[in-house]
Amino acid sequence: MDAFGEDQYIDLLFFNRELNCLVAVELKTGKFKPSYLGQLQSYLSILDGFERKPHENPSIGLILCKDMNKSFVDYVIQDYAKPMGVATYKTSKDMSTELRKALPDIDDLRKLLDGSDDNGD
Repeated sequence: MDAFGEDQYIDLLFFNRELNCLVAVELKTGKFKPSYLGQLQSYLSILDGFERKPHENPSIGLILCKDMNKSFVDYVIQDYAKPMGVATYKTSKDMSTELRKALPDIDDLRKLLDGSDDNGD
């Protein structure tokens, strides 16, 4: 996305039909840093100013971090006006065996994404 001659790169951008808004997601591999909120807020301002349609609700943002101190995040996010949230994620290595077994096999997912099936189509 380009705004004022500055390139902006949102990690993931979705449109939520129920909320009728754009959803920007930033993926971070380490622990939460307060600077991530400033980055996300700028993305949301640009989305609302340049991409949002008149009938849509304001954009919302989510930062997904490997780790965070929830009390710290709650404290520093309170002064931001844009709707944003911070959450953590787990990789397959961090999941229980039970949860890993519930997930589809990676080869099956690849076949599905490639559009191929067992019949060689």
